[in-house]
Amino acid sequence: MHTISQYQEVISKHFANLKTSKDPKNLYEPIDYILSLGGKRMRPVLTLMAAEIFNASYEKAIPAATAVEVFHNFSLIHDDIMDDAPLRRGNQTVHEKWNINTGILSGDAMLILAYQFFESYEPVIFQQLAKLFSKTALEVCEGQQYDVDFEIRDNVTIEEYLKMIEYKTAVLVGAAMKMGAIVAETSNENAELIYDFGLNLGIAFQLQDDYLDAFGNPETFGKQVGGDIIENKKTYLFLKALEFSTRDDKEQLLHLFSIQPTDNTNKIASVKDIFESSGASQATQEAIRQYTLKAFATLAKMAISEDKKEILKVFGEKLMNRNV
Repeated sequence: MHTISQYQEVISKHFANLKTSKDPKNLYEPIDYILSLGGKRMRPVLTLMAAEIFNASYEKAIPAATAVEVFHNFSLIHDDIMDDAPLRRGNQTVHEKWNINTGILSGDAMLILAYQFFESYEPVIFQQLAKLFSKTALEVCEGQQYDVDFEIRDNVTIEEYLKMIEYKTAVLVGAAMKMGAIVAETSNENAELIYDFGLNLGIAFQLQDDYLDAFGNPETFGKQVGGDIIENKKTYLFLKALEFSTRDDKEQLLHLFSIQPTDNTNKIASVKDIFESSGASQATQEAIRQYTLKAFATLAKMAISEDKKEILKVFGEKLMNRNV
């Protein structure tokens, strides 16, 4: 087994050499740009890791890992357009650097390119990967639509929110790990268990992302802190604050999430105060811990060595305590 940093180095070098020197440049340069911004590369790392967990060489999983990362970045380009986000990983978003039409078209091309990376596998593995990928891609779109719908709804429940982040974020984490298992040709049971591990870790990851959006350090987080508050998104923090707040704080919170001032500084500060005083921030951190533990529970059933289970556990613990 390799370390996380070694997998990240492999992925980083791979994407550095993946430059597209094709015409038209206005289609392919934005693709090279978004992929060059790096980020955590969590999903492709998980694909490589899962392959080695099930006794295959990580090199065999590189095309599948590439497909996962290209698809993820495609979704980010379109998400940033929908959210009107100015920053991604501390840099201009694609639609800000070019324009919205370029962002849409380059994103479309990335979705197609993602499928092409599966073509290096033999037919049986290709079919399994493509089937999982299609299912996952559609679920990600469903999750994004739920996210958009929730922005104009006042009655979003915790259960609905958790379903949304499962589809929008967690299924791709689960799929990234299952792809590594498929490439390694492990048992169906192991493949399903590693998917469940990734799914629960993905939910924890998104809850942590929601928390960092409000309370993260802008220098390390890489995105606009308070972006969810500005967009009036009903995150886990918001829903728990509604559940726990006093009547006055609840009314203030609902008012703040009904307005879009020109200067959001005071709005962000006021909302964060309510998140803290209500106990919503602590409840969110506890939910992150619980979903991480749920992921760890799948390890007991997995037919792998104890040292490999420990590697997966350490990765999950680091993810739970991240600040980026």
